[in-house]
Amino acid sequence: MADVVGEADPRFMHGDSGSTTSIWMSGIDIPVRPALERDIGADVCIVGAGIAGLSTAYHLLERGRGVVVLDDGPLGGGETCRTSAHLSNVLDDRFTRLERLHGALGARLAAESHGEAIDAIERLVTARRIDCGFERVDGYLFSPPGESPQVLEDELEAARRAGLKAGTLPRVPMTHYDTGPALRFPRQAQFHPLRYLEGLAEAIEEAGGRIFTGAHAVAFHGGRDAHVKTAGGATVAARAVVVATNTPVNDRVTIHTKQAAYRTYMVGLIVPRGSVKRALMWDTADPYHYVRTEARDDASEVLLVGGEDHRTGQSSGGDARFARLEAWARARFPFAQETVFRWSGQVMEPVDGLAFIGRNPGDDDNVYVATGDSGHGLTHGTIAGLLISDLITGRRNPWADLYDPSRKSVRAVPEYARENVRSQVGYGGWVTGGEVDSIDEIPPGHGAIVRRGLAKLAIYRDDSGRIFERSAVCPHLGCIVGWNKTERTWDCPCHGSRFAPDGHVVNGPAMTGLHEE
Repeated sequence: MADVVGEADPRFMHGDSGSTTSIWMSGIDIPVRPALERDIGADVCIVGAGIAGLSTAYHLLERGRGVVVLDDGPLGGGETCRTSAHLSNVLDDRFTRLERLHGALGARLAAESHGEAIDAIERLVTARRIDCGFERVDGYLFSPPGESPQVLEDELEAARRAGLKAGTLPRVPMTHYDTGPALRFPRQAQFHPLRYLEGLAEAIEEAGGRIFTGAHAVAFHGGRDAHVKTAGGATVAARAVVVATNTPVNDRVTIHTKQAAYRTYMVGLIVPRGSVKRALMWDTADPYHYVRTEARDDASEVLLVGGEDHRTGQSSGGDARFARLEAWARARFPFAQETVFRWSGQVMEPVDGLAFIGRNPGDDDNVYVATGDSGHGLTHGTIAGLLISDLITGRRNPWADLYDPSRKSVRAVPEYARENVRSQVGYGGWVTGGEVDSIDEIPPGHGAIVRRGLAKLAIYRDDSGRIFERSAVCPHLGCIVGWNKTERTWDCPCHGSRFAPDGHVVNGPAMTGLHEE
């Protein structure tokens, strides 16, 4: 995903307050590329230099197409660097649900496509000798205490019908934590996503692809005169446009009624090397937990535990969520030492559990989108690279209908209605009062909503006392944003746009920042 950021103060990039840094950004420089300074042309212009955008660029170059990739941040600087980096064809929405919504064939194609995405990553890592710690591991699904064993039994049968080689165990094979009965899924994988992306970028550039960072796309046009215009004035003319920005910033309404933005949280705790089985682990709680380890040095590893998901902008208490994750981890891994990482990421949840990859509904036929990662952004992004390159080059792809952004799932109508009702809560902010009566009540490092006459203002006081005053109205569709004190961002509860304290946009679908007042 490519954050739609612009020229924001670097202190505000990703909304980090200084204590929410992803493990993937630790100890490495996030790669940057030159800025776009003049008009250029290409067969395909791709907006977004995350896993979806770069995978699409790579596979198009394999087909002999010329590509230009634009991103207003560094490579992988959006959601790709905020992932837990599970590579899995064991989908979070569970095969029991996917089979209900998409039928037996749809569930099988979902499993097949995610498995092929992992294989494609492995092939590229091997061929390019990318030093990203790619490793095949087992995956384990288990239930929290008190849940009916029928949940795992039903999932086992559905997963097998989808073509997965799943088996049962009395517990995940660890001595210190008795998970109870578990399902085992072989040949899952994990890696370092930013190191992989840098290897992918090098392969793209060696093949003649061009990548530009610091290039904020502000206008998208399809049809015969397809092009993308950047904030700096330079334009990329192309035969096709691919928008791979986590959520489509070129689409004002359609896709955003089919998916919802959620925040998910991660903590990283030091554990002795080898003390936790190298594996991917998930439970079936709601919200569920996900676990893996990442190498740190010869003596230790980082235990990564995630969960506590909620609709973006519709819940507070991020610090409490981090604390609950840490408590959950320490109760099950009592040898865990200090907590060294805390961060959250944005997950786009489609109403029927699968990504939207293909031609953008209601747009010209040569405009494509990749969105709706549903907690599997790395494999969904890789699927996007394989599928969109086929669509653009006229090759048949068996996954095209399954991921078609214009699909209508009748069986997902209740989920569609429920999520769209929840998307309206941000409009209620128009009729409420302010959170404080005076700017003087806002302490350093905090923000609050203030009513001034008919206007709602988002006001932030930085650590030095400087005041940033912006409209509280999200420029996407007019919802009232709220202050996220954990990450120091203004979050929109309607469709998930997020803004830095100074008003610059961090996550779409908004394309511009909060307006100055």
